[in-house]
Amino acid sequence: MRRRHEFTLAVRRGNRAGRPHLVAHLYLPSADETAEPEGNPLVGFIVSKAVGNAVVRNRVQRRLRHLLRDRVHRLPAGSLLVVRANPKAATAPTEELVKDVDSALGRLLRQSAKGQ
Repeated sequence: MRRRHEFTLAVRRGNRAGRPHLVAHLYLPSADETAEPEGNPLVGFIVSKAVGNAVVRNRVQRRLRHLLRDRVHRLPAGSLLVVRANPKAATAPTEELVKDVDSALGRLLRQSAKGQ
């Protein structure tokens, strides 16, 4: 995901799941909206300067991207997922990031199943 309006849509109108190392926002477009309901799910990352310097931010983003690559198949077609890293993500062991990603995704997918 690269477009600002996609990030804004997911963060403002999507479901939210907060965890100690990250916050995830999942937006599922409805049939009457202009966003394509079909197509691949899109994933975007927000890693602010509060996480660390450029080297740290890029490392955190690469780690999160690697974790989401194996989990993106679980997302519904056409969905938008934004993962925002918290400052704790910079020093988090991989096992804790995996746990937080799985927990947040599980919660968001359960919420989206209830809403349909």
